[in-house]
Amino acid sequence: MTAHGTDRPLPLSVDRTSPVPLYFQLAQQLEAAVEQGRLAPGALLGNEIDLAARLGLSRPTVRQAIQTLVDKGLMVRRRGVGTQVVHSQVRRPLELSSLYDDLEAAGQRPATEVLRNTTEPATAEVAAALGVAEGSEVHLVERLRSAHGEPVALLRNHLPPGLVPLRTEELEATGLYRLMRAGGITLHSARQSVGARAATVGEAGVLDE
Repeated sequence: MTAHGTDRPLPLSVDRTSPVPLYFQLAQQLEAAVEQGRLAPGALLGNEIDLAARLGLSRPTVRQAIQTLVDKGLMVRRRGVGTQVVHSQVRRPLELSSLYDDLEAAGQRPATEVLRNTTEPATAEVAAALGVAEGSEVHLVERLRSAHGEPVALLRNHLPPGLVPLRTEELEATGLYRLMRAGGITLHSARQSVGARAATVGEAGVLDE
């Protein structure tokens, strides 16, 4: 697998001592190559068998990594062509104000319904983002945010357990960022991905779509 427009292989590697699954390590590196332009829109990925041999991975592991990016809308499989980079997402720096703060500042009368406030095992993606082992317990908060009585967003947050008290009544009264700030946590930076996909049945029902 080479960088777009060159014969130089992409600098890919995996760490077998890491708790992050091998397929997800590879997927993260390929995603970074797309974001940084080393795999440009329209570029075709090389042979999966060659990549698997180069990294000492099984072909299903490589296929799962690529499928992760297909599911994110960054790549597409085309019959007779191969896997191609499309990079349909938009990424931009995120100003650290919450949706609750933004709606309130705009006079939109935000309201929140907590749908879930629990713990669950971390998926590979959540574990990698939070720097914890896959399968370890993380806190899940899922909320429906409305303005003027109309649903505007379904919010799903994962946090390390014990980071800040997350009582349902407080989550319904204010924004998560405010609760974190009140708990002494100062947020310095963030990354936001903006894209589009079809709603699941559950999401459509909650959002009244």
